[in-house]
Amino acid sequence: MKLLVLDGNSILNRAFYGIKLLSTKSGEFTNGIYGFLTMLKKLLEETEPEGVAAAFDMRAPTFRHKQYAGYKANRKGMPEELAQQLPVLQQLLRDLGCHVVTCEGWEADDILGTLSAACEKEGHQCLIATGDRDSLQLVSGSTSVRLATTKFGQPQVTLYDEGKIMEEYGVTPRQMIDLKAIQGDASDCIPGVAGIGPKGAGELIQKYGSIQYLYDHLEELDIKPAMRKKLEASRDNAFLSYDLGTIRRDAPIDTTLAHYQKGAGDPQKAAAAMVKLELFSLLEKFGLDGIPAPQQEAEKAAGEALPVNRLPDGAAMLPRLEDEGAAYFLCQWDKEGALLEMDFCHKGELWAVQPDEAFLRAFFQNGRIGKFTHDVKPLHRLALQLQTQIENVRMDTALAGYLLNPSASGYDVPRLCAEYRVVLPELEEEALCCAAGMPGLCQSLSKAIDENGQRELLENIEIPLSFVLAQMEHIGFYVDRDSIEAYGREMERQVQELHDSIIEQVGYDFNINSPKQLGEALFEKLGLPHGKKTKTGWSTNVDVLNDLRWQAPVVEEILRYRTVSKLKSTYCDGLLKVIGPDGRIHSSFNQTETRTGRISSTEPNLQNIPVRTPIGRELRKFFAAEKGVLVDADYSQIELRVLAHVANDSAMQEDFREGRDIHTATAARVFGMPPELVTGEMRSRAKAVNFGIVYGIGAFSLSKDIGVSRKEAEDYINEYLRGFAGVDAYMKRVAEEAREQGYVETMFGRRRYLPELKSSNFNMRAFGERVARNMPIQGAAADIIKIAMIRVSKRLMQEGLQARMILQVHDELIVECPESEQEQVKKLLREEMEQAVNLAVPLVAEACAGKTWYDAKG
Repeated sequence: MKLLVLDGNSILNRAFYGIKLLSTKSGEFTNGIYGFLTMLKKLLEETEPEGVAAAFDMRAPTFRHKQYAGYKANRKGMPEELAQQLPVLQQLLRDLGCHVVTCEGWEADDILGTLSAACEKEGHQCLIATGDRDSLQLVSGSTSVRLATTKFGQPQVTLYDEGKIMEEYGVTPRQMIDLKAIQGDASDCIPGVAGIGPKGAGELIQKYGSIQYLYDHLEELDIKPAMRKKLEASRDNAFLSYDLGTIRRDAPIDTTLAHYQKGAGDPQKAAAAMVKLELFSLLEKFGLDGIPAPQQEAEKAAGEALPVNRLPDGAAMLPRLEDEGAAYFLCQWDKEGALLEMDFCHKGELWAVQPDEAFLRAFFQNGRIGKFTHDVKPLHRLALQLQTQIENVRMDTALAGYLLNPSASGYDVPRLCAEYRVVLPELEEEALCCAAGMPGLCQSLSKAIDENGQRELLENIEIPLSFVLAQMEHIGFYVDRDSIEAYGREMERQVQELHDSIIEQVGYDFNINSPKQLGEALFEKLGLPHGKKTKTGWSTNVDVLNDLRWQAPVVEEILRYRTVSKLKSTYCDGLLKVIGPDGRIHSSFNQTETRTGRISSTEPNLQNIPVRTPIGRELRKFFAAEKGVLVDADYSQIELRVLAHVANDSAMQEDFREGRDIHTATAARVFGMPPELVTGEMRSRAKAVNFGIVYGIGAFSLSKDIGVSRKEAEDYINEYLRGFAGVDAYMKRVAEEAREQGYVETMFGRRRYLPELKSSNFNMRAFGERVARNMPIQGAAADIIKIAMIRVSKRLMQEGLQARMILQVHDELIVECPESEQEQVKKLLREEMEQAVNLAVPLVAEACAGKTWYDAKG
């Protein structure tokens, strides 16, 4: 028999601290469970054991605590976020067919030792999995240890056998106890021999074999007097440490190995628990389907009975769909984005259609057929390529899933079906399985959307926006390839000049891009002030270099070298790679990426073109109108206007209604003086406070931003909140409501769940409170720009203009149009953006035009 024995607490702790804090939207923490089960699955696949036992500590003191009062005395209590996961994990392990073993008064290590001894006695294999090296003493010809760690959220396993221990430590497994007896173990408060560390302990045991031999012959051995003195002074501690560090192999547990055979468990209970914990990726890994047993039995038969029909074109499908008035379907795409197949679930049957252009046009344009699908944006792009549009999109399950749980790791159909308990039939083709689940999934999501009050958000904002984004992707943004190439060559020249200058000032050649080598050059060769040295060397991040820029001219050049190098590689080289055959860059816009509802841009990220430095702004000169001009419109201080509205702050609303400069008006209130006496520095600090309040900034961060003491920054914030009492009341109210509800939402019903508010960790709770205060503002601003995009796109088409929107960057919209339409488009943009919603203060949009993006920004 091959028995896998898990050190439960050790692996759970490693998983908990090795993976960022994860939780369900209801606030149940899951990162420890997720990491443990991921590690378990990896171990099961690698070792294929017949039996599995997971050993856990109990809260009661063990015989070691009774033997030595200081044993593990420095251990803090288990954080609540981890403690609540422990019983859930133990039950999950039982439901997965594993055996959970505990023994009052004994440690999990002793359970490992006892089971490994039983395996050795009966000639079986014992595979120990642990996150601690203590178990290495148990390694033998029949027992191996797999040291489990979590790196970047992924499980890592290192196998230790007798050879590996000798190679790494130069001792036998049993001599690992002697090593610990001398060097001690600070994490367990095992004292060891004072003044002798791992290196000294290793040399002694390699040479003399054991502490017993060492102390029996202490006076006659060839040991330096100082070391002999240390050993003699800690004799009692050494033998105490040996006893404490020895894993016992006689714990009073069941040692009948046949009882640890991996059983069937209760797959349905395990699946239900994983669904509740939103661990959908683990459902697939463990071969579970996540459907409750009664529902599964009832629905599975129907699912298996679904016949599959294959059609070479869609001609026969269209009348069926029109008769039903609804189409539940999924699309299959190849790697290049070409449509391969459309899979429909229609009246209890599956239809796999090879769509031709005639069917696609007819299907897209048929407004009598409601379209229920998943991720409709690529289909909108296809329709645009066919010079048509999709009518009557009723449901996009990806967008609905995102609105219901914006913090989820993904929104694919199998995951959503698991989350909303929708059965998928057993079919060989996954795409057909998913298509079969679409009617049930749409129904479940629709019900949840209504329960959350998010119907208008889905149908009037997100679904219409998917067409607008597809249109922007389809059109793309024209760029001047020749100018980018020339700029790239200039950047390369600057990079080389900066490189040569830096090397000359330091005095020797080194890799400037290597933080380790750069740290050695700055802090060891040049002797500049530095922070604490880590295993990887001195820190040379941007904050460190900014603090040093006045210490030596070379630091300024290093900062510029980094900036220019990044611009060259990321933007000049990067943009050239993604220019399409039409001379335009077709970025992808994602609706389901951010937790606040903002749209993100990838491949490339055009929203991240640098604008804060002159050298970065130059890049905007290469984005141009192919024919005509670009009209660029952006909102003026939209987040502060949203804040004035949601906080119902009379002072801030008055400032905006009167058309005052909000930052000057804020400075006047904070500093208690007439607006005409506000200096530029005062306005700048008031601006930092204004935007800092929106983003939940604290006194410490504000002090760094505006270069004042923390006390001064705190005074600024307090004066601000006294001047804007409505904002102060809002900040307190929204945080309290978030704690009660577990989420915050925008004025349009967009939600963000905040399990962080339940954390026992102060920093985590503080983060949750900051998000609670700023998400309704940032999220509403994102919703408003989306509404504006939909209105602008519709009106451009309604008025028969050639102009088309090509880019959105946060609060900015860019439209490409013929010069003859320039003034009309500027007026249209201002009107539609300013009338997108009715707030208690006016929305203001400003529009400029130019041949390039740089010119159009004004």
